Amino acid sequence: MTSRELAEMMQRSPADCHKALVREYGRYVYAIVFNRLRGCGTKEDIEECVSDVFADLFMKCQFDLSSENDIKSLIGTIAQRKSIDRFRSLCAKSKHITDTDDDDMTELASDFSVDEHVDRTELRRVLLDKIDELGEPDSTILIQKFYYNKNSSEIASYLSMTAVAVRQRCSRAMDKLRAKLVEVGIER
Repeated sequence: MTSRELAEMMQRSPADCHKALVREYGRYVYAIVFNRLRGCGTKEDIEECVSDVFADLFMKCQFDLSSENDIKSLIGTIAQRKSIDRFRSLCAKSKHITDTDDDDMTELASDFSVDEHVDRTELRRVLLDKIDELGEPDSTILIQKFYYNKNSSEIASYLSMTAVAVRQRCSRAMDKLRAKLVEVGIER
């Protein structure tokens, strides 16, 4: 959802805009907040913080009608900041976290990050959608090559094409895919 779409929706119906935002970004915000508060907060604390994120988004943010930028990064930043503030207030109330030393905290750290996992999942979903938009046989060629690690000869026999044709189609499909990903703000 872009800033322009959000501003237009907000002018039509703030309630519908809020519902659409929660429907589209609710899991993303929940993952960020949960990752920060899972060690010190209750389920109610997490849900309250998620609600605060969306309330803060509506109360403090003005959306630019001319902007085509995706607001996901804005929402992610607000969620990070709100969850950090909530974490600090919860820790201040329950002195048990602040009394531990640094050695104990390293044992509590986890290598798994929920918000990074959600971001990777979202990126995969967008990537597969854009590959699907390429149509046949380009989408099949890219899927077979990059997801199933098949070479050009194997793909060619599967699609009844020559290996040279598969390589050429793959190259062109990659160029088209890059352009589609740039359109949605994904660059690498």
